[in-house]
This record gives sequence, C-alpha cells and structure tokens, in this order.
Amino acid sequence: MNKIFYEHLQEIIGTERCFLQENMGRHTTFGVGGPADYYVRPRRSDAAQVLSLCRTYGIPCLVIGNGSNLLVGDQGIRGLVMELGREAAQITVEGRVVKAQAGALLSAVARTAANYSLAGMEFASGIPGTIGGAVVMNAGAYGGEMKHIVRKAIVLTKDGDEIGLSKEELDLGYRHSCIPEQEYIVLEAELALEHGDPGKIQERMAELRRQRREKQPLEYGSAGSTFKRPEGYFAGKLIQDAGLRGYRVGDAQVSEKHCGFVINRGQATASDIIQLIRDVQEQVKAKFGVHLETEVRILGEF
Repeated sequence: MNKIFYEHLQEIIGTERCFLQENMGRHTTFGVGGPADYYVRPRRSDAAQVLSLCRTYGIPCLVIGNGSNLLVGDQGIRGLVMELGREAAQITVEGRVVKAQAGALLSAVARTAANYSLAGMEFASGIPGTIGGAVVMNAGAYGGEMKHIVRKAIVLTKDGDEIGLSKEELDLGYRHSCIPEQEYIVLEAELALEHGDPGKIQERMAELRRQRREKQPLEYGSAGSTFKRPEGYFAGKLIQDAGLRGYRVGDAQVSEKHCGFVINRGQATASDIIQLIRDVQEQVKAKFGVHLETEVRILGEF
C-alpha cells in the first residue's frame, strides 16, 4: 500500500468511502472476484480529483458501476477501483429530458421517467445496471437500446477534462460506444424521452418484468447475457444446440433456463466461470464455426 496516496484519497472523498483490499465479490452480480488494492466511492464532483491523484502516483484506475456486467479474477485487481454508484446517482427531469448521473440505476431512472409520464425508457427498467455502464456498452433489451434515447453524455477525459458528447459523437452501436477506446469516464447522461400515457408505461414495465422472471435465471448470480449476439445467430440457441444446456465447471453452469446465461450456483470461482466460458466458445466454434464474443467484461488477475 502507498500510504501517502491513500491518505490523499481519504482527504478528497472521506475515510468512510475509501477501502483497502476490498473483496470485489461484494460488488459484482456474479458474486466472485478477489480484492482490489484500493476501492473508492466518490461523488460525481470528486471523480476528476481521484483520477488526477491516480495519474500523479502512477496507480491504475478502473471505473465500475453496479458490477452487473463484470467478471473479476480470483486474484483481484491491482490498482484502484472507482465505483460511480449511489454517491453519484442524482436524477433530474426538465420537460422531456431526464438527466441522470452515472451511478443512477436504470431501474430508478425508468421509474422516475414513468412518474413524469415519459415513455421510451421502459426497455431498460429491468436491466440491473447503471446509466454510466449502459452508455458505455449501449445497453439494450426487448427491442430498445440506449442509442434510441441518449441525447448527450458528459464524460471525463483521461486528462481530467469534462466534455460533452452528442449521440453521434458517442458512436453508439451494438454493445459499443467510443468510451472505452477513448478511455473516457461517463459522469452523466441526458435522455430525450416522449410524453406518454402513464398507465401504458407502467403496464409495459410490468410486462417486461414478468418476461424477465419467466425467461431469465434471476435466482442465481450472473452477469446477464454472457455472450454478444453473433451476426445471423442467437448465442443461447447455438449453446443449446451444441448440447451445453446445464454444462458445469465446478459451481459455474450454463443456465438450464436460458442458455445465454452463465450462472453461479453459489460457490463458483472466477476461474470456474472463465473456464466454462472458454469451453462453450470452443465447442460452439467446433460445431458451428461461430466464435462467441463475450459481452461480460473480464477484469483483474486470474
């Protein structure tokens, strides 16, 4: 541990939001992962100072949200993990525009929009992620994507400058944005929605919640859809047709309910999960000639 670095961190964001050797299994929906050297939960206004301090001391900095699309290695993460979560989750509404800080949960933003009779966010109401993560990967479900509603994002550059990016500048595509390649950090997003019937909005959200409960293994830890959709195929169907429904490595398993999900039955390690992912990729490639690219972000040391 760099004691001086850590003391400066505490001065910036407070001792109650700074942690050493923090178990990442507590911060991912997979429920696995070793310790991060440093773990902080800054307010939106403190993120630039944290990034600057990391640059000064040569400490790698990784930003996460709700941990819903992450697989962290059993040996953890060297450097600092910055969680833009509940301390950076303010939501405001101005007419048809919803402004949400990066740590705001998609479910909370969708509920807020519905309370103001604003439609367009329903598709994201059940996605267990944050606005920041959703913009980074252009999250989508049930025919909707963030690119349909994002008007602008405020990001922090690797030099510590705040800049605004339009939807076009974000270059949003299937599970893609310019954010990772430019090493930006999403601080806030503006969503342009439409006025709608509040009853119909609530009804649609309830219907999508029902579909998720019926079709997805929500009773187990997972990172959502494990693989991206290959062009012309469905990942879950390929995995099922390869005879891998229920396939296990330790306590990691291909869900029997939805083959596109890899689940933690309770005691899986990150090594179990990564081995299962590789086995699935190899067998699908061998049988169908299709490479399954992971949608989940794989981080840290295994």
